[in-house]
Amino acid sequence: MPGVGKLLKQAQKMQKAMENIQAELEQQIIEHSAGGGAVKVTVNGQGALKGLKLDPEFLKEDASVVEETVLAAINEAVGMAKKKSEDEMGKITGGFSIPGLI
Repeated sequence: MPGVGKLLKQAQKMQKAMENIQAELEQQIIEHSAGGGAVKVTVNGQGALKGLKLDPEFLKEDASVVEETVLAAINEAVGMAKKKSEDEMGKITGGFSIPGLI
């Protein structure tokens, strides 16, 4: 079955490309701010939180406002990273979704 060998080689090539993209995403930095810049969040391209900066004046606000703003900033940054990851993986998979890989 020559077709199976070719398919296996294509799958291996795709796997290697996906590993390369994952390594690149791990090194990429995505920054997002909320609350007029009072909260700044940094995540990598895989969505891992790498940094959080809060304006000291903002900390004087009501705790619930600070919590909501921080949470919103983190969720937005992680969402941006997820979208970037999906876009990059889509270039390899041609938009074909592979559960558990993205």
